[in-house]
Parts: sequence; structure tokens; C-alpha cells
Amino acid sequence: MNARYRDQDGDDAPLITLPNSQALATSIRATAQVFDDPKSVALLGRIRQVAPSEANVLIIGETGTGKELIARHVHALSHRANGPFVAVNCGAFSESLVESELFGHEKGAFTGAFSAKAGWFEAASGGTLFLDEIGDLPMSIQVKLLRVLQEREVVRLGSRKAVPIDVRVIAATNVRLEEAVAAGHFREDLFYRLRVVNLELAALRDRPGDILPLARYFVDEYRRRLGYGKVGIAADAEHKLLQHPWPGNIRELENAVHHGLLVCRNQVLRGDDLHLSSLQLRRAGTAASVPPDATVQLEQALLALFEENREALFEQIEEIVMRTAYHHCHRNQVQAAKLLGISRNILRARLIKNGEIDALR
Repeated sequence: MNARYRDQDGDDAPLITLPNSQALATSIRATAQVFDDPKSVALLGRIRQVAPSEANVLIIGETGTGKELIARHVHALSHRANGPFVAVNCGAFSESLVESELFGHEKGAFTGAFSAKAGWFEAASGGTLFLDEIGDLPMSIQVKLLRVLQEREVVRLGSRKAVPIDVRVIAATNVRLEEAVAAGHFREDLFYRLRVVNLELAALRDRPGDILPLARYFVDEYRRRLGYGKVGIAADAEHKLLQHPWPGNIRELENAVHHGLLVCRNQVLRGDDLHLSSLQLRRAGTAASVPPDATVQLEQALLALFEENREALFEQIEEIVMRTAYHHCHRNQVQAAKLLGISRNILRARLIKNGEIDALR
């Protein structure tokens, strides 16, 4: 994590980065965050105010906005900075495994538990536990998490002995938990226990002052990895970067810059080198209902396909639906499966069959 970033043109701004960003080439997480836009500067000031406390923190922001980076910065500025920082994606585990992962288990607690294992709460003792996508936790686990936060102790699966813990919890979500509470999908008491401090991380399109500083940082980062000399950003590329809505946020920007450097000529990144997504994600806070004419357009498209009398049409339509959902969710299988109302295994099998992902991923 760096205090400030000075680009090749001499401009600088506060910067934080993931410690292992080079190993996260396929991650949907943001690997860098600058604080140049007024909204980001204000957020940085708030972080500096609340970080030294022991209060739980809830970070709200879209996928790819840098929630883990903010959590790491809160940890680094806290009195727990010398303790562990443990990051856990709550949506990455099945319901049958999440309890064991969070709270640990004893030998023989379930089939395959050949030895005792500490959970993530115990691993983070003395430091900070970052629970990403907290809204994905099953209700049964939410009850146990609330008890852990209240009692400051965990009981491993298969044990009756409580283990004291000393952990500060930072949770993050890309959905409005208030709406999940209203819909009965998230416990209200747990929501208030987590939301002692609320940090709202704006989407990249809503803090345009960060776009070019981030782009320059990624240009410098990837030109070094590629062994290039100084690389400039042409005016038409800067304009294109500023006009794009960035549905994938910082992660999309990083990928766009990386690809642009691979194809650019004469050490200049031009607008034509930037291949940007045409996907438009629903803006935070807007209604979740389908636009009135979307269903009509879908019916018309299907009728046109029926007229062509294609073979295996239903399978083709399924492939398009799953592939589109997968990219809409920034290649996050868990979120895409949830969006479609199917299991991750069904989605994964179809994506492998269609060559969208490798079977070993």
C-alpha cells in the first residue's frame, strides 16, 4: 500500500493498492484506488476519522469499485494494523460449508472433517475480518454471526466450547441491505450491528475525477510489466475514457488499459486501442423492474429467430442467456447464477461446454 502516486507527468494523488495485485489478473476486484475526485477525497477524510475506532464498518459499493481496498485502508489506519487482515468472500462457499469456514470445526464434526480446523474468525483474532458480499449469507448463518458479534466468541462446529475472539469486522455489499431487510432476506438486528459506521463507495462513473489518474497509474503499472518505455495517453483516448460509463468500474478500467497497451503503437495509447464494454448495468438506486418495452422486444427477437427455423434453437437461446448474464455480472458465476435463479453448477457446466470458461477454473 502506497501513500501517494506520482505519474510520469508529475501529477500525484493519494493511492492505495492491493499487496498482491500482480497475482490477481483474473480477479474482478479493483487492485488500485486513488483519491483525486472530490467524492473520493471526502471519503478518504471520513476513513481517517473512523479507522482508529473499534466500530464495525459496512462498505457499500458496486462490484469493482474497490471495497476491499477501502477495508484494507481502514485496517492500516487502525490500532490493529500490526494484526492480521483476513478477507473472506461470503458468496464463495456453499451453505453447507460457510459455517465451518467462518467459525471452524472439530475433528469428526461432519464427513471429511479428519482434523480440527480454526475458522476465519479465529484466524483474524487481533486484527480485522473483512466479510465481502455479506448479503449472500444464508439466514441460518446470519443468526450465528449476530451471536458471535454480540458475545465476541465462536463455537466451532461439533464443539460445545466457546473460543474468545478479538476481531473487528468490516463487511461489504454491492446491494442495498435496507432493501434486503425489507424483503426479509437479511436480519435487521444484524444489519444494525454491522452498520455502526457506513462508508458508501461511489461508482467510477460518479467520480470522474478519479478516471484519468487511475488510467495513468495502470498505464505505468502495465508498461513496466511489459517492459515498455514511457507511454502517453492521447487526447482522444482520454476523452473516450471520460465518456464511458464504466459498468465494471475500476476493474474494467484496468483491463481496458492493459489490453490497450498490448495493441498500441509508437508508445501512445489512442482511442482506437481502447475496447470498451457496451454493457450498461442498472444504476444503483434505480428501480429493479424491467423496462416496459423490454419484454416486447424480447418477444419480437424470438419470433424473428423462429422464422429462421434454426436447429437446436432452445439450446442456443439458453447459451445466450447464460453467457449474457455471466458477462453482465462481470464474470462472477455466483452472482450470474443467482440472477438467473439457477445453481452455479448448472451455469458453470454450460459455460464450460460453450468454451466461455476453462474446466480447470
